[in-house]
Amino acid sequence: MTRPDSVSPPDGSSETSPEERVRLFDYAFETAIFGLTLVGADGCIFKSNRKFGEIVGRTSLKGTPFPELTHPGDVAPSLALFEEVLAGRRDAYRIDKRYLRPDGSAIETVLTVTAMRREDGVLARVLCQIEDVTQLRQVERALVERATQLELAMEALRGGFWDMDVTTRSFRTSERLAHFIGGPEAAHMDLNAYLAKVNPEDHEATNLTPLLEGEIDKSVAEYRLHTVAGERWMRCDRRLLRDGAGNPIRVIGVVIDFTEEHLRRQTLEMDADTDQLTTLYNRRGMQKKFQKLDRTNGVVVVTVDLDGFKEINDQFGHSAGDLVLIETAQRLKAAVRPHDAVSRLGGDEFLVVMSGEGCIADLIAGRIVEALAIPIELADGLVLAEGSVGGAWTHSASASLEDLMLQADRCLYQAKTRGKKNAVVCELL
Repeated sequence: MTRPDSVSPPDGSSETSPEERVRLFDYAFETAIFGLTLVGADGCIFKSNRKFGEIVGRTSLKGTPFPELTHPGDVAPSLALFEEVLAGRRDAYRIDKRYLRPDGSAIETVLTVTAMRREDGVLARVLCQIEDVTQLRQVERALVERATQLELAMEALRGGFWDMDVTTRSFRTSERLAHFIGGPEAAHMDLNAYLAKVNPEDHEATNLTPLLEGEIDKSVAEYRLHTVAGERWMRCDRRLLRDGAGNPIRVIGVVIDFTEEHLRRQTLEMDADTDQLTTLYNRRGMQKKFQKLDRTNGVVVVTVDLDGFKEINDQFGHSAGDLVLIETAQRLKAAVRPHDAVSRLGGDEFLVVMSGEGCIADLIAGRIVEALAIPIELADGLVLAEGSVGGAWTHSASASLEDLMLQADRCLYQAKTRGKKNAVVCELL
């Protein structure tokens, strides 16, 4: 067949001749990416392209009445609409239609019909465009089935599900999720309404971009959601559905209330990071705190060692020693700023980590020495557990907690050599 770009008007003008227009139509008709047929007023196929032959699994179609290719369940509605075209009551229509292949299998399509009439209105041909949507319909049915199963599963859970069309970006919650959020009278929610219920601090967790762009197929997010029962922690499992060609078509999310589990997990994590006697951070908790510390203006580490603790333990017993440690912890927290971190490393050793530089280190070290110089009242009388303090600070972003602790211990040793109630602070170079 002659390609349209190889055809040129014989007289050099931009107008095309009737013969050329026929060639152009034939070329476009035959090479279309969807099925095309021309049907006569008698309902028989006059002309079809290669793509339609592939859809219905046939090679010779001229003269075939279209009802012979149509699924029995779709013959009546197709004929009714075709009769309206013949009668001039409509010039076009679009329907879902199934065709049958020789092996009896059904192909699902979207059929668009356009009447081609002469100037006097008499029907000459009917142009039919047939788009194979079999795989798309299979995916849609699978989605509906999965959604139904999820809805049933949600009956036993607190939450619901939502789905989002990748192409249109339309978002819709299930009825159950809408009721969970807004109460029994609440309607389905769109994306803006849903996000308005998410805690603003957790909006980043709701980002769907990697899924919508097909970079990943699944992800899990945790965020706080305002519901009729108050703010609840929700876990959202998100899955991407693709069509037969692998293109993203829909994202579905299952949202489950796991507030109690979240609180239990928080408690376990807190216990793992906390010294049980003083409720200060332990070494593990302090390491995590150090990693999250804002080091823009430098970082300070202060080590504290109680000078008279052994004598108190020996004289009054371990119960009294525990009370001294508890009181020391309270005094250390009172001596530092609210956002500074205090930990007990073990025995009578304590550690303070904070943002800042040399002047802050000197100030806090001095406060700690003064706070620990005040006697502690026990049932058996007053005891004195004065402290020695060593501090280290740096502007280096690469300095580790271990590096700073080592330098602070060196300063602590210098403080002890000077006697009780002393502090030495130096910069880590």
